[in-house]
Amino acid sequence: MFPGLLGQLRRAIAMIPTLLLLGLTALVAPSMSYSCYGDINALQAPTISCTSVRAPECARLAMVQRTAEADMVRLRKYEIPIKRVARNLCLDPALIAAIISQESRVGLLLDNGWDRDQQKYGLMQINRQQYQRSGVWDSEDHINQGSTILVLSINEVQARHPTWTLDRQLRGGLCTYHAKTGNLQVYEEDPCDRDDYYANSVIRRAHYFKSHGF
Repeated sequence: MFPGLLGQLRRAIAMIPTLLLLGLTALVAPSMSYSCYGDINALQAPTISCTSVRAPECARLAMVQRTAEADMVRLRKYEIPIKRVARNLCLDPALIAAIISQESRVGLLLDNGWDRDQQKYGLMQINRQQYQRSGVWDSEDHINQGSTILVLSINEVQARHPTWTLDRQLRGGLCTYHAKTGNLQVYEEDPCDRDDYYANSVIRRAHYFKSHGF
């Protein structure tokens, strides 16, 4: 029995470097293959036939694509904290990146962390009247606070509409997040009924960032 135990001990010791490497990898560059709140790739934003009548909508779609491409450069600075927060909250990191792009253009639109009206703060633009600030405007603490608000928003939609698919609940959660952080009314029915542009814009950005490593 003793030789058998000795062999097991040797194999366990030999595995330590591998386990340490796996742990370090998870800390520095968390996996992108998880999400408890639906599949980003399954979420679809409506396609638009670009006729002359719908030219303004097509222009907005083109703008979303251009801004996502431009924001990609600035997002790389926050890739590790975004992925770490995403892993801890079981969110898709591309979704967090998309909200940061949508809300603040990854800080480009901000003045010392504030929007033009000094009402919303940070990369994820959290309303000062609704929430106490957590961390510096571009810190991991701030990203965690905004992402936690998103999770709570999705959970609210799931509680109100338990029969909806995960994808529809996620879309509703995006609209609820937009309302909560903007200090707007949150509707009991489908939160995206009044205006689904925000959700569609975030989804399109998330698809782009997902295909580029988030």
